[in-house]
Amino acid sequence: MSRTIPYWHVDAFANRPFTGNQAAVMPLERWPDDAELLAIAEENNFAETAFLVRDESGAAEWELRWFTPAEEIRLCGHATLASGHVLLTRDGGDRVTFRTRRAGLLEVARTGTGYELALPLIRSAPGSWPEPAALLGSEPAEVWLNEDGYGIYLFDSEAQVRALDPDLRGLGALGSDQFICTARGSDSDVVSRVFVPGSGVDEDSFTGSAHAALTYFWTERLGRDSFTAFQASQRGGHATCRRDGEQAILSGDCVTVVEGRFLLP
Repeated sequence: MSRTIPYWHVDAFANRPFTGNQAAVMPLERWPDDAELLAIAEENNFAETAFLVRDESGAAEWELRWFTPAEEIRLCGHATLASGHVLLTRDGGDRVTFRTRRAGLLEVARTGTGYELALPLIRSAPGSWPEPAALLGSEPAEVWLNEDGYGIYLFDSEAQVRALDPDLRGLGALGSDQFICTARGSDSDVVSRVFVPGSGVDEDSFTGSAHAALTYFWTERLGRDSFTAFQASQRGGHATCRRDGEQAILSGDCVTVVEGRFLLP
């Protein structure tokens, strides 16, 4: 007998379809084995699929895990925002909490214009890594690194960031790091592009976890607690980023594009 899983396809950090970053959101009754979760994520073929199970520990309402088509990852912002959108739309309420395996407790709250996602602030520090800098297609002015693989590459202008044509195979060979390329923006305070080929995502449409790193980087540099951000991918994605202690608060909207059921043998 075949099994079915509720399925939502959501465009996150978007106020209309076909923009922002796509995520599949799939609430489950219990955890299957990891090979099945990875097979489902590969079939969906989005940057991330979010899987949820009711949290029995009492720490949060839901346990949340994220898979790319290639692997499970430690943190995904846009698929968390999409999960909050699905659950708050389906079940009602103003906020929902998630327990994760490697990123702690996360929360999505409804606002008057969309949602707020609270992520751990990701700190970085000036460093040097010549290999990716040479593969990005343009020399960054500064490199800031993080032990969990969030690398920030600062460029002198938005035009430089938009014109990047990186060696994706070369970057992918360096591991599953995020290569976060950023500069001051024109229509927004900050602009970025994010490449993660080592995790099966050549260029991400909008990367919530990268903006948790950018929140630390840019609030330090700008000397204020919040800024507007645009990820200049082909689809594009907008957010407002705010630092609140050791949290990065990302504000954005979501659009449900498809709702249905996923069929399994």
